[in-house]
Amino acid sequence: MNKESQKATVRLIVGLLFVFIIFFLGRYSGQRESILFTNNIKIPDDVSITDKQFEPFWKVWNILNQKYVAATTTDTEARIWGAIQGLASSQGDPYTVFFPPDESKMFKSDISGNFEGVGMEIGIKDNILTVVAPLKDSPAERSGLHAGDKIIMIDDTNTADMPADKAVKLIRGPKGSKVKITVIREGSTQPLEKTIIRDIIDIPTIQTEVKNSDGTTSVDKVSGLRSDGVFIIRLFSFTAQSPDLFRSALRQFIESGSNKLIIDLRGNPGGYLDAAWDMASWFLPVGKVIVTEDFGGKKPDIVYRSKGYDVFSKNLKLVVLVDAGSASASEILAGALREHGIATLIGTKTFGKGSVQELIEITGNTSLKVTVARWLTPEGHNLSNEGLSPDIEVKITQKEIDDKKDLAMDKAVEFLKK
Repeated sequence: MNKESQKATVRLIVGLLFVFIIFFLGRYSGQRESILFTNNIKIPDDVSITDKQFEPFWKVWNILNQKYVAATTTDTEARIWGAIQGLASSQGDPYTVFFPPDESKMFKSDISGNFEGVGMEIGIKDNILTVVAPLKDSPAERSGLHAGDKIIMIDDTNTADMPADKAVKLIRGPKGSKVKITVIREGSTQPLEKTIIRDIIDIPTIQTEVKNSDGTTSVDKVSGLRSDGVFIIRLFSFTAQSPDLFRSALRQFIESGSNKLIIDLRGNPGGYLDAAWDMASWFLPVGKVIVTEDFGGKKPDIVYRSKGYDVFSKNLKLVVLVDAGSASASEILAGALREHGIATLIGTKTFGKGSVQELIEITGNTSLKVTVARWLTPEGHNLSNEGLSPDIEVKITQKEIDDKKDLAMDKAVEFLKK
């Protein structure tokens, strides 16, 4: 098999995400990694590029050689990478990004799950660098960073117009080192500075919980049934292991005898599409649409339909908790369950990350992440444009966070007990 014929594909939904993450999670729903080997590059037949159109490019190149005070012969490769980055960014899509060697190596390390950092996903929202979600029990969460925080400074560097890949490079670092992140938070009049000590990031996947007789809540390996009869499954990411763990948690729910279930997707920035697809299938008859992959007419849409596990009777009472940190695969699962009348969404509006990226190797040490499709809910809503608005909105103030009150959870329990 020659190099031109070698191609491996793994679907990404990146997510917040584009998704750019510091802990870089399965963060891309249904990860697609595509390796493309090409020895002979030619201009496509449908593109007309003339020497005259390239004159400004070469003119600038020569001026830099002649006049720029720090120009050296070693600048050539960096200029080429910079030009390609500009070509990718000209699409106006924060998730379409060219990675030069250092960034490409870091990105692939993130995908493999081996990384050190602060434990959060970041993305571009409304043209501003934004925290999609801090990872549970990560340095970012312990520092008090919240989903939706707008990052305005990283150490002493202003982030205005900063692409997410550069921000990731600045925030990432070895265990034990420090990074200062300054954010603007909705409802706050002053910037907040957080000094975070980087660490090795351990990505949690799923957790059930039980409410003790004294009113405290603890993790329970056997049962997630609370004393008030409500069963809670907290899902932190959509990894390759998530479907099996979710199936085990559902078995516990069924064995508990309860019909009241809360799936908590708050702060879950997404992950593998296949995981969300499999999880939704536990609640839906075979053939029901879960999500559609829309390629904008460049090739036929791909429709993901329920595998038809459908093990629950009609007396199931289900709430899905969502917030601004629920993105990508979280939005696929929540949207499918809501639009098929299975679940009620409670919380705040989701992030709005519903695009599919393909990772293509350009050279041996560089790569391009390019948006190839959009995700549509069963009713045809574009998740990237709209996100998901909850059926019951529960806004949380900073005081309630400081007082460790969980009004959305309280509302969900109240709703189910009715």
